[in-house]
Amino acid sequence: MTDAVQARDKPAATLVAVVQHNAGTDVEHNLSTLETLSTQAASEGAQLITWAEAFAYLGRHDGKKDILEPLPQGGPILQRCRNLARSLNCDLLLGGFHEAMPGDTERCYNTSVYLNSRGEVTAMYRKIHLFDVSIPDGPQLMESKQTGPGDRAVCVASPMGTLGLTICYDVRFPALYQRLVNMGAVALTVPSAFTATTGAAHWHALLRARAIENQSYVIAPAQHGQHSANRASYGHSIIIDPWGEVAAELPDGDGYAIAEVDPEHVAQIRQQVPSLANQRPFT
Repeated sequence: MTDAVQARDKPAATLVAVVQHNAGTDVEHNLSTLETLSTQAASEGAQLITWAEAFAYLGRHDGKKDILEPLPQGGPILQRCRNLARSLNCDLLLGGFHEAMPGDTERCYNTSVYLNSRGEVTAMYRKIHLFDVSIPDGPQLMESKQTGPGDRAVCVASPMGTLGLTICYDVRFPALYQRLVNMGAVALTVPSAFTATTGAAHWHALLRARAIENQSYVIAPAQHGQHSANRASYGHSIIIDPWGEVAAELPDGDGYAIAEVDPEHVAQIRQQVPSLANQRPFT
């Protein structure tokens, strides 16, 4: 993984889909659901299709260890995703891939993987901020016990221009997003399995804040619904424009939402309210 972003064709307005599903421990069922929904989204013109965090498996870590794959070479899960990108002729964001950690059989990385329409891995971002929380009558999670943190901000060239990659809990750390915009991002991805408790309180506010302060599109595919007796996700997969307006949203259920992401709109907003250019050093 590097900070460099190779140029693609001239950025253009692009139809983007955020796919929402309810993952469990049945990998085949999870992937089949995503393939069906992604095929439908592609038939409506989506050129970039984005999936949520933990898209292939959401359950106990012991089960997760059985499906870990090294990156970028991958295994059967990655190969299936690569084949889908090629067959749909779409770019595909694998929001949270369970990546094997070299030299550590007990932990893994939570990795966002970008596939181009040829099925090639063009970027990998390892989640930097891990979800360690203890909320009374809410989630009790310690992601860092089983997941290693990343340490690098990552952008990738996409059809609409430079895209900044993040995952879920990262959204609470605005410095990462400013770094991605400084790297050229016009849109920011936040694939998530946001808990129902924290989602109801903070999901929309945090995503709109990241869009407004960075004058960038925010693209956030999400898990929804009850995964187990102790785990539920908020849903509300969403695309927000650089003015902070909701361009598309799917509140609940399996499905997808589609919106146009237009780099010209980003340029207009940044010219009209030049807050990024107006930043000043301070002590």
